[in-house]
Order: sequence, then structure tokens, then C-alpha cells
Amino acid sequence: MVPPPPPSHPTYDLKGVIKLALAEDSADRGDVTSLATIPSNMEVEAQFLAKEDGIVAGISLAEMIFHEVDPSLKVEWFQKDGDRVNKGLRLGKVYGNLIHGFDAGRAHSIVLVERVALNFMQRMSGIATLTKAMADAAYPAVILETRKTAPGLRLVDKWAVLIGGGRNHRMGLFDMVLIKDNHISIAGGVTKALKSADQYLQQKGLQMEVEIETRTLEEIKEVLEYASQNKSFLTRIMLDNMVVPLPNGDVDVSMLKEAVNMVDGRFETEASGNVTLDTVHQIGQTGVTYISSYRSRGASVV
Repeated sequence: MVPPPPPSHPTYDLKGVIKLALAEDSADRGDVTSLATIPSNMEVEAQFLAKEDGIVAGISLAEMIFHEVDPSLKVEWFQKDGDRVNKGLRLGKVYGNLIHGFDAGRAHSIVLVERVALNFMQRMSGIATLTKAMADAAYPAVILETRKTAPGLRLVDKWAVLIGGGRNHRMGLFDMVLIKDNHISIAGGVTKALKSADQYLQQKGLQMEVEIETRTLEEIKEVLEYASQNKSFLTRIMLDNMVVPLPNGDVDVSMLKEAVNMVDGRFETEASGNVTLDTVHQIGQTGVTYISSYRSRGASVV
């Protein structure tokens, strides 16, 4: 399977994020330790090894980082993003191009960039590994992430989710109307919030998905009544906190299942709240379309 490319975003500058990460590490002086201790003509080959079992992610991004610092560096990969790897497996290697018989500065370039590349790969591999575990357990429901990402790293985190077998929710505030409880409260109720959203999109000539958060079966009924009586952009209903934790550590999904049955396939449904690796399988068996989770931290694989 071909690894997924990074998610699209109209303003996110992935190369800018790479440059920021490199500048954060080396500032305007570079790696003073390597400059002071490593001869410029030294030939170096760095190996990438898996530290834990899991899903590897960030290979494509790491290659971009190495080429940003030194386009003459050669990077060879023996695995690809999304592959399941075992501890100790060799993932790839990076080395310099010999120029006129010596490796002019390539050792410095490799040592300069390796930690930045590994930082991204470790983060992305952890997210991808946990996403894969949750996606497998949630099937046939699909795992989504949320906007609760590290500031400045949203596209990177969402890319890792794709590599792990999940799917991206909205990229930000600009590409989907997501009416949550605070919007509903301010607008004056479910019906008024939906009506305002439909009017706004129609006036602006915008075509985008609309999702509304519901917290009770009564709110779902109100949403369905509105949609049956009005032309609406509504595509998805969020079923928030309808998974009820039990004292024994289990969860009660009866309310969620009833909500899914009420919607009856007229709209996509999304379960949110109390989603963990332990509960996601049970949630996925209710018939819900999507399950969203902000728990994106996973074990470091690289």
C-alpha cells in the first residue's frame, strides 16, 4: 500500500515548520560540538533502527528534513511509512556523497539534522502506532482525531493519524462547520444554530460539511425534525458523552446505540467522549460511523 501524503492545508507551510525545528536546534551557529570535534572530511553513515515494535511513521518527512539541510545527502529506506516494524529492525540509512575524494562537511550535516528528524519520526510513529491499535479495535467504525494537537504540529500529527489507518477530522476552524454546545447555547438552541449555519453557507456560497453536537436523545430528535423540514447542509451528528463509564471500569453504550438507531443512517454519526483503547471496540460495535479521540500519544518506535 502506498503511504498517504500529508493532508492538504491552504496556509500550512510544512517546509517552514522544518526550518523552524532546525533553527530551534542550531540557531545561527550550527552544531558547535560537531564543528569543534568532527573533522570536516570525515565520512559518516547513520543507521535508523526501531527501538520498539509498532508502526513506523515520519520517513517521508525525515527525508525532507535531510534534504533541506544538505541536498547532497543520500537517504535509503528499507521500510515505508505505515509498515509494522519490530524492535531492532533497520529502517534505513543516510550518508554523504563523496566529492573530489572527500566527504566535504557531510558528517556535520548528518549529525546536525539527525535529532530533529528522529524527534519528528518518534512523535509520528507513536501516534501512528496508537491510531492503528484503535482503528483495528474500532472496526467497522472509523477513527478520527480532533483539533487537540500540539500547536504548530497539527499537519504532522494528522499525517501520522492517516499513516496509522485513521482518518482526518476537520483540519481547523475554516474547513467545516462544527456546531458545538457553546455555539448552540449562544445561538439559542439546536434549531436556531442549524438554521443560522445553513443561512450563512447559502449567503456565502460555500459548500462544506456541517456537523452538530448533541448530548441528549431529545437534541437528536430536534436535529432530525429540523433536517426533515428544511433544506440543510447537515452531514453528520456528533453523539457526545453518550458512552457512560461504569464503576467496574466498563462502559454502557446503550444510549449511544439508541442514538445511532434514531438517526437510522440519514446522517453520519460520530461518537465522542470516554474513548480509550479499552472502550473503543465496544463503541465501534454500536453502528456509529466515526469515533473521535484526542488520545494521540503513543510509544516511541524509532
